[in-house]
Amino acid sequence: MEKTCIDALPLTMNSSEKQETVCIFGTGDFGRSLGLKMLQCGYAVVFGSRNPQKTTLLPSGAEVLSYSEAAKKSDIIIIAIHREHYDFLTELTEVLNGKILVDISNNLKINQYPESNAEYLAQLVPGAHVVKAFNTISAWALQSGALDASRQAILKKENPFSTSSAWLSDSYVALGILGFFLFVLLGITSLPSVSNAVNWREFRFVQSKLGYLTLILCTAHTLVYGGKRFLSPSNLRWYLPAAYVLGLIIPCTVLVIKFVLIMPCVDNTLTRIRQGWERNSKH
Repeated sequence: MEKTCIDALPLTMNSSEKQETVCIFGTGDFGRSLGLKMLQCGYAVVFGSRNPQKTTLLPSGAEVLSYSEAAKKSDIIIIAIHREHYDFLTELTEVLNGKILVDISNNLKINQYPESNAEYLAQLVPGAHVVKAFNTISAWALQSGALDASRQAILKKENPFSTSSAWLSDSYVALGILGFFLFVLLGITSLPSVSNAVNWREFRFVQSKLGYLTLILCTAHTLVYGGKRFLSPSNLRWYLPAAYVLGLIIPCTVLVIKFVLIMPCVDNTLTRIRQGWERNSKH
């Protein structure tokens, strides 16, 4: 019979069918959590412990016995103990002969032992069938199930690997790096020791041309960061724009004015004025 596991209530077993028993060696956090899930799936669970009389906090409906007695009640035995405590299994070789041993353990370090835990378990009990399972599931995940908030993810409509998103992300980073580099360069050339070592043409080029280029890159960096959110009403709190929008007012105003001033019709007139031209001059 195929069994379907649920998180809250145990399944109702058909009285005409025999309830299958699963044995779990170990009464730690993982063993108890796995036993609870097995009970909720409709299995009978028997725990094997070195101190059956002192074992507490087990799921309701589970039975706890010694290792040898528990192993006799099931053909499937889940080994929920650390590798360091596998030695007692050699005393149960006859009882475990032909049974399925499920190894769920993980080592604390990579390549901690020359062989894997499952291989070591197969060496201790050569007559058993050793399989590996449940080693990627935590006790907390077994206890929480679908109620664990960390398992809930919001479905995003946008494709995170879309071309537009990747282009915006790369542009945002590239513009920020270039703008910061030029900003540092401007700061260095403003030092008296550096500015005195260059002529006026070099200083004017750095402070004027590179200054405006730095302003353009940093402004574009912030514009790309905002992306489509600049004109989105849902992003306005108390009808006030975000801080990065307010921070763009002055830079954008300066760039617009600069764009107007470099237009040929305006720039030529300003150049003539700087050279001494007067509107009503007779010369």
